[in-house]
Amino acid sequence: MKNYTITVNGVSYDVTVEENTNGAAAPAAPVAPRAAAPKAAPAPAKKAASAGAGSVKIEAGAAGKVFKIEKKVGDKVSKGDAVVVVEAMKMEIPMVAPSDGTVASIDCSVGDAVEAGAVLATLN
Repeated sequence: MKNYTITVNGVSYDVTVEENTNGAAAPAAPVAPRAAAPKAAPAPAKKAASAGAGSVKIEAGAAGKVFKIEKKVGDKVSKGDAVVVVEAMKMEIPMVAPSDGTVASIDCSVGDAVEAGAVLATLN
């Protein structure tokens, strides 16, 4: 038997795994969750429209983590230029400018967890 601690959605579980050598399924024993440390308060949400924000939104195409910010406010971009790179399922996915313009706001930081559809930046 082996003992493991597994954390799921912030709740830690102590589990025991028994190797079954005869090919039959072993009966599952219920496991009570152990008290987890209190979660940190989530970071305040950034405003979708910050001061001077542009009208063209660059949104996350998939849920993931902001891996890199390629442009800064004031940079000129062409259609298809990468503005922010999101890492999802160990892949780096560039979020590109949908049209030519100037970066009006960057609404995320490297390391931020983002949901699909979240506004990452805006263009004028």
